[in-house]
Amino acid sequence: MNEISKISKQSLSSIKRIISYWLNREPIFEVNLSSKKHLVCDGTYFHKDGCLITLFDPLNQQILQNLYCHKEGYRSIIGWLRILKSKGLNPLYISMDGERGVMRAFKEIWPNIKIQRCLFHIQHEGCRWLRSYPKTIAAKELKNILLSLPSIKSVKDQKLFIYRFKTWKKQFKKYIESLPMNIKSNFDLNRTVTLIERALPDMFHYIYDPSVRSTTNILESLHSRIKKAYRQHCGLSHLNKIQFLRWFCYYENQHKTNIF
Repeated sequence: MNEISKISKQSLSSIKRIISYWLNREPIFEVNLSSKKHLVCDGTYFHKDGCLITLFDPLNQQILQNLYCHKEGYRSIIGWLRILKSKGLNPLYISMDGERGVMRAFKEIWPNIKIQRCLFHIQHEGCRWLRSYPKTIAAKELKNILLSLPSIKSVKDQKLFIYRFKTWKKQFKKYIESLPMNIKSNFDLNRTVTLIERALPDMFHYIYDPSVRSTTNILESLHSRIKKAYRQHCGLSHLNKIQFLRWFCYYENQHKTNIF
């Protein structure tokens, strides 16, 4: 505060009044939601006291809306999505991770929406469960299949991935069924298979529509910048923190984040 006072040549009380003035007001995102058809949605946690969920337009590099809630899930966002729909939002595609409650909420509000599962999240989660150095042949081969995800750019690549996965399942089905699931590595191998099976119908929409993002990495970058800015103001109260995050996103749209 003293540094800001010296730079601006304003008294400390004036600086506090200016900050309070803006933190007590809501930024208004003036966006034509009805024109937004391809979206990216992701959440990021701030310690354990809340989650910032951001809805992003990757074509125009624009934050559409954000929500600060206790936990990323169905109950947290269903009301928010209803409000967005009432404002004209009617997307065709949305890229997101595999949080089941969030996907359920989007499907409930927009039954015809197509969800593009984030390939990075699938690969990262699956490889984490398979371990850095898998010990079994089945786990090693499945990890190699997962590592090929970033290189899938065409229908031919998609068909090859599906063929490799189905061939792997056929080869190791009886082996996996014979494994004792009380052993953690066996349990994790089985749930990696389940992860791919559930995600497979929604993994490759981006091949058929180039406007669809295959990952949510664009929001991972934004959230990193937000957290970096927030760490410089970590003494904020809970309510002021939420307002700070909203104003940061507002000025991110205005390309004026340097003021923070």
